[in-house]
Amino acid sequence: MSKKPLVLVTNDDGILSPGLRAAAEAVHDIADLLLVAPMHQQSSMGRSLPRLKDGVFQLAMIDVGGGVLTGYGLPGSPAQSVMYGILELDYPRPDLVISGINYGENMGTGSTISGTVGAALQAADMGIPALAVSLETDRAFHYKYGEVDWHVAQHFVRYFVQQMLQKRMPFDVDVLSVNVPNVASAETPWRITRQSRQSYYRSQPTGRKTPIEGGILDYQISIDWHTLEHDSDIYGFVADRVVTVTPLSIDLTSRVTLSALQELLAAGDA
Repeated sequence: MSKKPLVLVTNDDGILSPGLRAAAEAVHDIADLLLVAPMHQQSSMGRSLPRLKDGVFQLAMIDVGGGVLTGYGLPGSPAQSVMYGILELDYPRPDLVISGINYGENMGTGSTISGTVGAALQAADMGIPALAVSLETDRAFHYKYGEVDWHVAQHFVRYFVQQMLQKRMPFDVDVLSVNVPNVASAETPWRITRQSRQSYYRSQPTGRKTPIEGGILDYQISIDWHTLEHDSDIYGFVADRVVTVTPLSIDLTSRVTLSALQELLAAGDA
């Protein structure tokens, strides 16, 4: 048996995504790999678990590190791919999950929409530390593959995988969400940031006149610079063009003092 750690690599763009292959290439020599992802494009699925018809894996041969690895494509969501990969395949329990490299950045309150982040959160919910990595790309590639230079993102994948395999993250750091600007190089600084309370992508109305007309909501980047937090992922990424590293927790409890909220809601009780 190999003494290398086992890393499960997934994403939300599909088992044949060049981004998944790039992530695998970045760490193939320092870890054994299990490649499990949706069979087809599943962006913006968050951590959803839709009802599956049969849960049958489809095999895909993926060139990694001068060899060929068997990838497992599931007809489901990114989170389901992680869940099924851990529970249903005859592999040891992974030491780490990499979700990515994603076509397009995932920041702010919209992070919960991301299938990339959703897959990482699913791993964390199952007790496995996870790294979600997203690369800024042209919007045209958010839902289809395109020619992208993965080398810089691969550099940061490898760096943070090495750190996470060697060190235990502090309590409540369940996922590291890394966003790489398209102008970054291997020398670009990285910065620990908080998730902005702003939405990075804002939905746009269709312009329909009546409810029975067709129309699909579009989206665009929209930033309120007056309220944007300077220690946030969006500010670091857009204003300073650094690689942002945002620690995420599976604990969604508000940071309010619980006793104070108890008193507030109890005020005026008969």
